[in-house]
Amino acid sequence: MKAENITVKLFLLRKEIGAISKDSNNPFFKSKYFDINTLIKQLDPYLEKHKILLSQPIINNEVKTILQCIDDNSFRNSSLELSPNLDAQKKGSEITYFRRYTLASLLGLQAVDDDGNLAAKGLPHLLDNSEEFENSKAKLKAGKITLEGIKTHYKVSSFIENKLTKNN
Repeated sequence: MKAENITVKLFLLRKEIGAISKDSNNPFFKSKYFDINTLIKQLDPYLEKHKILLSQPIINNEVKTILQCIDDNSFRNSSLELSPNLDAQKKGSEITYFRRYTLASLLGLQAVDDDGNLAAKGLPHLLDNSEEFENSKAKLKAGKITLEGIKTHYKVSSFIENKLTKNN
């Protein structure tokens, strides 16, 4: 079987991911965002499945996000230049912010709409390894809900549908 390059792998990965949940609150702006650790935790199974290595080094005063194909070493990257003359705490915050946004931008991630208009825009995506996913899988296995019932509450990708129905 021919090894896939990074372009093909990212295409396949994006089809599986769906939207990412914004799980953290920013009290200053009264908004939500996805925390870098949660984002990486949500992405890890997809990256592993497609044999893509994620690294986020700081090189020449830039935060870089690099997605590298393990099979052929092809890669995609994105970077943002750090601001000069910030104290350590502000620099750390900026690095975290840039890691999150270079990764989201590189993958073209969509965030679940969490501003109160969700109902008008449709159902939220059922995300792999989320609490909602685990609860849905348990209820499905116990016969307390059908796949069609889950789909009345969530958008379910074919990847998630396969994971839900595996071993049921």
